[in-house]
Amino acid sequence: MLRVGDLQRSIDFYTHVMGMTLLRTTDRPEQKYSLAFVGYGDESQDAVIELTYNYGVSSYEMGGAFGHIAIAVPNAAAACEQVRAAGGNVTREAGAVKGGSTVIAFVQDPDGYKIELIESRAA
Repeated sequence: MLRVGDLQRSIDFYTHVMGMTLLRTTDRPEQKYSLAFVGYGDESQDAVIELTYNYGVSSYEMGGAFGHIAIAVPNAAAACEQVRAAGGNVTREAGAVKGGSTVIAFVQDPDGYKIELIESRAA
């Protein structure tokens, strides 16, 4: 679950920039929050990200315990180009990890969360 400052902005990023599908939303006015679930497939079989908007909270301080989300992609450089073309922010271009051969890249969502793109032949 990620807490976001603008639910629609985050939905737009994860669907238009990252290519996910908006799976469902829930609004809880009595509890003053809204949820959106995004992912690449059916949530009964695939991982999803829960985006939580708490009414009236537009930003959060990034905690020290959370690192980043990681997503396997077939081609990290191509994924970076797709993200950039869709208006997303690439913060580390595709390249090998230090001391290894796995190709990774990083992008950042509108709330500052880092997303690692890991090149995988199985993606």
